[in-house]
Amino acid sequence: MAKASALREMSDEQLLHELRETQQELFRLRFQAATERLDAPTNITRLRRDIARIKTLQRERELKATVEAGS
Repeated sequence: MAKASALREMSDEQLLHELRETQQELFRLRFQAATERLDAPTNITRLRRDIARIKTLQRERELKATVEAGS
């Protein structure tokens, strides 16, 4: 996954697509963990942080749009 600076350069649609892909990958890793075939358990933590980072950027943009609409 990219750093926050690279995520900030993405459009809203690209962020949404990235979020969906990351969530799907997290689901697959959780499934592998449940069946005890997970090679790198740290990937689950990395993906959870990436999802949080993307959602934070989406919320920042939402709040910015609200402030700009109110002005």
